[in-house]
Amino acid sequence: MAKKDWEYQNREISWLSFNERVLQEAMDPNVPLLERMRFLGIYSNNLDEFFRVRVATISRMIDYGKKAIPLLGYDPKLTLKEILHINRQQMLLFQETYKELKRLLANQEIFLLDENELSAEQGEQVTNYFRNHVRPSLVPLMIEDKRPFPTLNGKGIYFAVKLYNGDGASKKEVQYSIIEIPSQVISRFYLLPEEDGKKYIILLDDVIRYCLEEIYAIFEYEKVEAYTIKFTRDEELDMEDNVSVSLIEKLESGIKARKRGDTVRFVYDRTMPQDLLDFLLSNNAIEEEDNIVAGGRYHNFKDFIDFPVIGAKRLRYKPLPAVKHKYLESHVSLFMAIKERDILLSYPYQSFNYVIDLLREAAIDPKVRSIKITLYRVAKNSKVINALINAAKNGKAVTVIVELQARFDEENNIYYANKLQEEGIKVNFGIAGLKVHTKIILIRRKEANKNVYYAHIGTGNFNEKTSEIYCDHSFLTANTKITNEVKKVFAFFKDNYKRHVFRYLLVSPFNTRRQFIKLVKTEIANAEAGLPAGVTIKVNNLNDEEMANVLYEASEAGVKVNLIVRSICNVIPQQSYSKNIHAISLVDRLLEHSRVMVFTNGGDAKVYIGSADWMTRNIDRRVEVTVPIFDPTIKQELIDMIDIQLKDNTKSRVWNADLSNTYVVTGSDKEVRAQIATHEYFKKRLETKKF
Repeated sequence: MAKKDWEYQNREISWLSFNERVLQEAMDPNVPLLERMRFLGIYSNNLDEFFRVRVATISRMIDYGKKAIPLLGYDPKLTLKEILHINRQQMLLFQETYKELKRLLANQEIFLLDENELSAEQGEQVTNYFRNHVRPSLVPLMIEDKRPFPTLNGKGIYFAVKLYNGDGASKKEVQYSIIEIPSQVISRFYLLPEEDGKKYIILLDDVIRYCLEEIYAIFEYEKVEAYTIKFTRDEELDMEDNVSVSLIEKLESGIKARKRGDTVRFVYDRTMPQDLLDFLLSNNAIEEEDNIVAGGRYHNFKDFIDFPVIGAKRLRYKPLPAVKHKYLESHVSLFMAIKERDILLSYPYQSFNYVIDLLREAAIDPKVRSIKITLYRVAKNSKVINALINAAKNGKAVTVIVELQARFDEENNIYYANKLQEEGIKVNFGIAGLKVHTKIILIRRKEANKNVYYAHIGTGNFNEKTSEIYCDHSFLTANTKITNEVKKVFAFFKDNYKRHVFRYLLVSPFNTRRQFIKLVKTEIANAEAGLPAGVTIKVNNLNDEEMANVLYEASEAGVKVNLIVRSICNVIPQQSYSKNIHAISLVDRLLEHSRVMVFTNGGDAKVYIGSADWMTRNIDRRVEVTVPIFDPTIKQELIDMIDIQLKDNTKSRVWNADLSNTYVVTGSDKEVRAQIATHEYFKKRLETKKF
C-alpha cells in the first residue's frame, strides 16, 4: 500500500483515551474502594495538566488559521472541538463514578458529609477546627467595580461568594467576594471523630461553607452563598529572548507570567445563580463558549490522590514489598559487584535505595575522584541531592547537569541548583534548545593507578518517591564500551560544539532515529529472507510519523510488531497496512514508565532500555540515552517481563482505530495481571537464586 494511504491517530485524542483508562480504574469494581477514589484524583490531575499545556497550545495555534495545520499535523479548531466533546462525556462519567463511590463508602460505614448533614455536635467540632486551623489561612477578597478583578491561580480552587438581602434582585442589595480554598496548605479532608464504628469525613470546602456567615459577619447580609470555581490557565512558559538575562532569571520571570496566563478553561458549579456567573465571565473577559464548563459542586479532585487511609485493609491494595537483589546484597561494595558483572534494577519490584547507596558509597570511598549526574525531576528532601552534597564535602569533584525546564518542576529545580552551587558543586544547565532528559551517572574511581569508570543508565528519574509507584529500570555497568560513551555524553554537555561518534549507545539528538530505523529495517530484511523477525516496543508515548511509517513498513513485510504504549500512540493497528501490529496499553496500580525495545534479530535478540520515548521531541530535541544490553541473563530478564505484559488479560486494553479501550482477551483461562505477576517473578528468582 502506498505511504499516502497510511493513517495516524491524533495525538490529543489518543491522550484523552489514555486518561479514560485511568477513569476506568476508578470505575472498576475489582479495584479496592479507596484506590478507586485515588484514581479519580489521578484522572483529574492528568486532565488539569492536559488543559494547561496541550489545550493551551492548540488554542494558541488556532490564531494561525490554516498555517497551523502543517505544524501540528491536524486542524487545531476541529481538534479542540473534539477534545471538549470528549471532555464533557468523560465529566459525566466522572461525576456518576464519584456519586457511586460515595454510596459504596457509606456501605463500609465511611461517610462523606457536607455542611448540611452535620449533627449539632459535629457542627461544633467543625466550627472549632475552622477557627483554629482554617480561618487564619483565608483571605476574602471583596470585589468592587472600582478595582480590577484579582488574578486567580490556575492551580487553586475558589469560592465565588454572593452576599445579598431580600431576593438579591437589586444590585444595591448584592455584594460579591472571592475566597481561595487553601487546599495547598491545609488537608482537603477533615476526619471527624468516629461514632459507633462509623467514620466521617468532611471536605475543606464544606468546612468553609459551614462557617461562611462567620467570615462575612461584619457586613450583616441576610444570605451568604458560595459556589466553587476554577480557572485553568495557559501554563506554557514564555521566556524573554535576552542574552543579558540568565536562564534562571528567564525561568523565574516565565513562572510568574504563567500564573497570569490566558484562561483555557473556566469550570463553575452549575447551581450558581446567573447574575454571579455573568459577573465572573464579564470581569475575566471569558467570551468563548467552549472555554466555559458547567461542573459539579467540587473541583480539583487531584487532592483525592491523598484520600485518607481509613477503614478496613481490603479497601486498599495489598503492599508489594521490594524484593532484594541477592547479588547486590551479597557484596559489601556496590563497586565490586558492578565491576564483576552488569546489574539491572527494576522498580518498584526492587528498591531504588541501591542507587542511593551507590552514591553514598561514592561519597565516602577514598578511591572515588568524581561523580557526574543528570537531574530532571527529583524528590522533595531528595536523598540523591544529599548524597551529592556529602560527596562534595568529602572532596569529590561533583558535576550536576540540572534541567531547569522540566515542566512544572522548574521551581524545585531552581531551588536545588542554587543549593548545589552553594555547596561548591559544579552545576551545568544543559544545552540551549535541547532538554536534558537522560538519566545517567558516571563515577570515576582510581584503581591501581588507573581510572575506572562506573555508569548508570536509566529509564526513570533519580527520584526515590516516584520510584515507589513508577515501573522503571536502572542499568549499572563498568563495561568500557558503555562507560567510554557515557563519558562522551558528559563531554557534550561541556563542549556543545563537538560532535561525538557513538558505536553502542543511542543518543538523541545524534543517532537515535537512524539506529532505531536501521534495527527495524534489519527485521524487515530478515522476514523477507525467511529468518525469525519481530519488533517489540514498550514506551510511554509513540508519536512520530517516520517511526510509525517504518513500523507500518515492517508490518507489510510480515514482521510481527508488538507495541506496549501507555499514553499516546499515533500508530493505528489492525488496518490493511498494519495487520501484523498488535498494540496494547497497560494501566494498573503502578505507572508503566520504562522504555524497552526488543528486536528478534534472526534469533539472537537485541535488547535496549533508555529514557527516550518514540516521539519527535525525544528523538530530535532532547538529550536522551538508550543502552544495548549485552549480558544474556539481563537480556532474558527484560524479555521475560515484556512477555508477562503481553499476556496480561486483566489490565491491558487494546489500541484500535476507534479508541474503544476494550480489555484484552488472550484466550487463556488463567488470569494474568502483569504487575502482580512481575512481582511474583522477582520473588521466585530470589528463591531460585537466578541472577
